[in-house]
Order: sequence, then structure tokens, then C-alpha cells
Amino acid sequence: MNDPIFLAALALCAPVAAALFLLVAAPVRHRGAPAAGVCVTASLVALAAAVRLIFVHAAQGDARWTTTWISAAGKPIAEVGLHLDGASVSMLAVVCLVALCVQVFSVAYMHDEPPRGYGRYFSFHALFLFSMNLFVLAPNLLQAFAGWELVGLTSYLLIGFYFAKPSAAKAAVKAFWMTKLADMGFLFGLLWLFVATGSFEWTTKLAPEVAVGVTLLFFLAVVGKSAQFPLHIWLPDAMEGPTPVSALLHAATMVAAGVFLVVRADPLFAQAEATREVMLWIGSFTAVFAACLALVQRDIKKVLAYSTCSQLGYMVAALGAGSAFAGYFHLGTHAFFKALLFLAAGSVIHAVHSNDLADMGGLRKKMPLTTLTFVIGALSLAGIPGFAGFFSKDLVLATLEGRANWVPWTMLMGAAFLTAFYMGRVVCMAFFGALSHKAEHAHEAPLWMSGPLLVLAVPSVGAGFLGGWLAHLLGAHYETHIGLTPIVASTMAIAGLLASLAIYGRRRDASVAGAIERLDKASLVDRAWELGYRRALLGVSGVLGWFDRYVIDGLMNFTGYTTIEAGAAVRGAQTGRMRHYVVAVVLGAVLLALMGVL
Repeated sequence: MNDPIFLAALALCAPVAAALFLLVAAPVRHRGAPAAGVCVTASLVALAAAVRLIFVHAAQGDARWTTTWISAAGKPIAEVGLHLDGASVSMLAVVCLVALCVQVFSVAYMHDEPPRGYGRYFSFHALFLFSMNLFVLAPNLLQAFAGWELVGLTSYLLIGFYFAKPSAAKAAVKAFWMTKLADMGFLFGLLWLFVATGSFEWTTKLAPEVAVGVTLLFFLAVVGKSAQFPLHIWLPDAMEGPTPVSALLHAATMVAAGVFLVVRADPLFAQAEATREVMLWIGSFTAVFAACLALVQRDIKKVLAYSTCSQLGYMVAALGAGSAFAGYFHLGTHAFFKALLFLAAGSVIHAVHSNDLADMGGLRKKMPLTTLTFVIGALSLAGIPGFAGFFSKDLVLATLEGRANWVPWTMLMGAAFLTAFYMGRVVCMAFFGALSHKAEHAHEAPLWMSGPLLVLAVPSVGAGFLGGWLAHLLGAHYETHIGLTPIVASTMAIAGLLASLAIYGRRRDASVAGAIERLDKASLVDRAWELGYRRALLGVSGVLGWFDRYVIDGLMNFTGYTTIEAGAAVRGAQTGRMRHYVVAVVLGAVLLALMGVL
């Protein structure tokens, strides 16, 4: 069990074997509970292999195995295989751990589903884990694109799990098409890269203009997958899927794929400073913009959805500032505390049967364990010193400290205050204050749901202390220091929490709270997209449809009609009598002779 390629293949193949078994073995899938057992067992095997792989990699170093996928003229054009370095093995472990926790949580959360739906849900989960692992272990950009697209497909299936519910079906289609729009950037970037270099490798040397063009196209795909402004609009709607799906997709997996793509392709992005500058500004703006929208949401899952957009903005800003390690470190810590927050929110929703914060309140007495774990996740997200989010978020901010332009640093500091404020608001409204009517009969979650919360709470506190180990694994430099950024960031986080307690605490200031909640302009960007879709896209599509139907089809139909009519007109010349044909040949010869003479 010390062969890294075998361990990586095991982590990759276990979930796809489970998915294929469940898709083929309908009797098992339709019974529900056995399907869950197959999926959870496969994820446990994948996690065990991923954890073992970390120790093997630490002892043996990087490893790579490839085989030819596409060849032309006897030369390989593309390869598939496994690439094991510090980034891939650590990401593999994070993805497998979060996926396993979500699946165990789902065993109880989804128990009211019909057996057929229950089995379908877990088969989609297994297929999703395979797709994400295929992307993480990709040795080149072409295989990464294959995993990327499979992640998008399985995300569509999971978001639209309640396909009979119109809002869920629309949310799945919206997520699919918004991300597919962005994925065209990935596709065209691959084509440009191959035409320019004949390679799909992560470390290809590029001419300056090619580097900027290719990386901008790749970044377009990142904007869609990682929900950055203005392609973020699909993520809040994706909350229509089951809450464990939100924890899986919007913590360590689907939305993090864009950030991980840039981390792996950092040698390409390092050749394009213009692209990095674009990333810095879009990430910084998204962090503030999404945090403002999170302030005013009443749906607890949408608060966390906009929070995810905001935190991904931090990661993108760090990558734009040239620190792949800072972005990757925050990706890892965020995976744990955001998965914890989503699952704890799912525990609350399961208890009160509502997503609305107004239907919650006073749950700390009814659900003490859920309250404790949610508060841990909230404090980590807020960046309170000692929690995981503090270390990684401060590292992101430290990468921007001292730059000639202080605007991005200032924007992210403002986002830090807003993050602490909206998480304090959620904690106060959901767990403190008077017990709401719907929360009167709430009770603590069963072990299948509370167990994963406790597991994820541990790295939500302690993962920040692993920064030095992760830096060594990735070959980066990392050290903690007390300076301007940690002091200001901690002050902003504590100030945000205190402000939320003052407004939403026991003595809630209804006038201020109401004024804040009336600021909800989250739908403005949606309306702009909807206007562009209905007026512009559908309008142009209507014109093109008319042109295709009446001009293109009309021309082709007219050509066919005239050909048929011409054939009918000359058909009478074909009499079948030999003498008629001989006379026609003679007359034709005479006519040709006369033409030649004249």
C-alpha cells in the first residue's frame, strides 16, 4: 500500500465503481439504504487512500503516470493519467473528507425520500466525487477539462434532484447554462494553447500575447464555476437543491474547482500579469459585493451562498496578487468551515422545516450541539483569532499589504467586517432570542447528522495551524507574524460581531435591522441578466429563427421544388425509343459542327 499511483487510482476508482454499480444494479439502487451503504463505503475507501497518499507523498515525493489518449501521425497529442504533487494529494484528501461527511449526514437528512429517489441521490453523489477526483488528479489541462465538465453535469443532476419542483428544475438549468457559458472560455483557451504550443501541459512556456489571451479565457471559466461577479447569479438559486448538496458543491468541490484550476495552472498565469490584475479586481469586488448581499438575506442557505461567493472572491484576489499558496490555503480552510455551516444549517432546517431565519430563534436550548458547531463555523468564517479562517484569510490580506494600490486591501478589509456582521446576524436570529413558533418542537439532530458536524468542527478550528505543513507540502514559504494586517483584520472581525450583537441581539434594534433588510438589491443583477436574456438574446434568436425558417429553408425548398418541376418538364423527352435517341444524337452532332464553323 505504498505505491502512490495505486493509492491515487483507488481513490479515483472507488466512487466511480460505486456509481456504476448503483446505476446498473437497479434492485439495489431502488431499495435506498443499500445504495447509501455502497456510496458511503466507496467514499470511505477513497478517503483512506487519500490520507495514506499524503504520507506516502511526503516520503517519496511527486509521482506521475500517463498513457496516450489521442495520437496523430504516430505522435501522442494528449495523455490521460495521474499527477501527484503537494496540491493534488492535499486537495484529494479535503474533497474526499467533505464528501464522506456530507454523505453520512445525508443518510439521515434524506431518509424521508422514496427508495428510488434515495438511491438515485447517492448514485449521483458517487459520480460527482469521481468527477472531482478526476479533475484534481489530472496530469494536463485536457483531462482537467474532462473532469471539469463532468463536475458541471453531476452538479446539474444534484441541484435539480427535486426535478418535479419547478424552482429546483429552473435552478439546475440556470446553473448549467451559466457555467456552460463560462466553460466556453476553457474550451477556446485549450484550442488556442494547443495551436500555439502543441501541448496541454500545466507548465508550457508561452509568448506574452498568447499567455494573456489563454489565461483570460481560462479565467472566464473560473468566473463561472467559482461564482464571481457577474456570473455569480446561479449560486443562490442553486440552494433549491437538498442542503447536503449545497454543502458538497459550495464548500470544497464544485465552486472550489475554479480556484484549484488557477493554482495548478499558476505557471501559465505567472506569465500574464494583465490577467492577474483582472483577477485581483474582480475577486476584491466580488468579496465586497457578495458580502453586502449576504447581509439582507432571510433564507439561511442564501446567506451562506453569498458568503461562498465572497470567500471565493478572497481566493481569487490572492491568486491575482500572485500568491497561489494563500489562495489555496484559504480554499482548504474554507472547505471545512463552510461545509460545517451548511450541514449545521441543514440540521436546523430539518428541525424547524423552514429556511427562513424569521421562523427560527432560541434554538440554542433545543439544539445545543448544532448551535455549538454552527458558532464554531461562524467564528472561523468571520476570521476570529484562533480559528482556521483567521490564519488563511489574514494570509490573503497580507499578500495585498504594501502594494502601491491599497484599494483591493481596503475592500477586503471591509468585506471582513461585513462577513463577521452577517454571520453574527444569522447566529442571533437563529439560535438566540425568543423561541419561535416553528422551533417549539425542534430537537437535536440524530447521530448520523451530528457526527459529521463534530468531525468538521475539528479542522474548522485546527486547520489553520497546519499552514506551515501545507506550505512544506507545496514547496511554498509561510510564516505567521503580528503586523498591520492581522491587527486590523481581527479588529474589523470583532467590530462586525459586536455590531451584529448590538442590532440583532437580545435587545434587537428593530428599526436598524429593518432598514438593513430593506436594502436587498440582490435581484438587480438577476434582472439585468434576465433583461439581456429576454430582450436581447431571445430577440436575436427570434430574428435568426425567422431567417432560418423562411430564408434558408425557403431557399433550399425553392431549389428542391424547381429541380422537381424541371425534371417533370423534361421527363417527356425520355421516350424509350431507340430511333428518337439516334435522331437526337445526329441533330446534336450537326448543331455542334455548325457552332464550330460559326
